[in-house]
Amino acid sequence: MSMTKKLYWLFTLLFAAFMGFTAIPDVLMQKEAVVFIKALGYPDYFIFFIGVAKVLGSIAILVPGLRRLKEWAYAGLVFDLIAAIYSIVKTQPLDASITFLLLPLALFALSYTFYHKLLKEGGSGI
Repeated sequence: MSMTKKLYWLFTLLFAAFMGFTAIPDVLMQKEAVVFIKALGYPDYFIFFIGVAKVLGSIAILVPGLRRLKEWAYAGLVFDLIAAIYSIVKTQPLDASITFLLLPLALFALSYTFYHKLLKEGGSGI
């Protein structure tokens, strides 16, 4: 296995795990998730929807093949992250904890970059 492929899978697994694990409280409508998302100004019905979307997106980037679906999944997941950061900045006082949200954005960037490197190398099975 090439170093590019190893790094692709490392970053993709970490990114998918982060997005998948953050979706669980939303899908289960746990109290903490409801309070947090409502504080951002979103309605109750959005919580379950975004949780399911994150789970499906996380699965889609892990399934080999499905190139077009994978592109859409990456887009949806990064839109979710950007919207979360924007919502937090607009509704809460700024503090250093928001820098934590840069980690999943970095994982996205690395996963997506190595995905395209593998495609250029002819890795059609990813």
